[in-house]
Amino acid sequence: MSAVTGIPMVEQVSELRAALDAARRDGGSVGLVPTMGYLHEGHQSLVTRSASENDLTVVSIFVNPLQFAEGEDYGTYPRDLDRDREMCTAAGAGLIFAPPTEEMYPQTPVTAVTVKGLNAVLEGRFRPTHFDGVTTVVAKLFALLGPGRAYFGEKDYQQLAIIRRMTADLSLPVEVVGCPTFREPDGLAMSSRNVYLSPDERPAATVLWRSLQAGREAVVQGSRDPDEVEAVMAAVLAAEPKASPDYAAVVDAITLDRPDVLDGELRLLVAAQVGRARLIDNVGVDCDRL
Repeated sequence: MSAVTGIPMVEQVSELRAALDAARRDGGSVGLVPTMGYLHEGHQSLVTRSASENDLTVVSIFVNPLQFAEGEDYGTYPRDLDRDREMCTAAGAGLIFAPPTEEMYPQTPVTAVTVKGLNAVLEGRFRPTHFDGVTTVVAKLFALLGPGRAYFGEKDYQQLAIIRRMTADLSLPVEVVGCPTFREPDGLAMSSRNVYLSPDERPAATVLWRSLQAGREAVVQGSRDPDEVEAVMAAVLAAEPKASPDYAAVVDAITLDRPDVLDGELRLLVAAQVGRARLIDNVGVDCDRL
């Protein structure tokens, strides 16, 4: 166990398992908040939620190389473990699991977890290996966690849908809890990659939220044509010269399929490059409640 100020931090799988076993021996419940570190208030909200619902909350901090393709920002992804520890302590976590890469992957992994279909749309079109890396490391973390709850933000909505499907398909004893996106006052979804935004790019990044609001309003006003709603969102994105849009989509909230006619629970999703930062965001709308 590392000697750190604040809550304990462990690096070894055996130490994590010992802490979880001790919590369960006393009849306690356990929660997990998986992260890649460089935490923000959105992460803290997940930790606070878990701490309110479980006796022990573990925050994993691991920049997973499997979910980065060649040329992506694995080597430069922001890291600040001391700050992360302070934020976890303040939010009520009981333990940090911060393994080195060789602890998570003692050998080069030859096993991968793939959620077919869901991993090939939206982000999967632009980052074709990304979700296999995510599901593989999350399956490993769930195997270490055992029975418990795991908390994910809705900001990465496709990731949340994929992890839910993986957990159900594999009968993993983990309750996957989705939590609302945490936003800046101007609507920008909090993300560790926001640190890449320059001062003049930062206001431009709000275009993702503005495009989602425009798309949602189109649905609220009665549009049930996915082409029409996507065109509304795309037009807002295109009007921002500092943004390079990747997609604007409206899909079924569970299957991520694009419906022919908008009905039921939907998710509107957008992605765009703003300077060095590739940003994603989404918002839900339920046609049955309008």
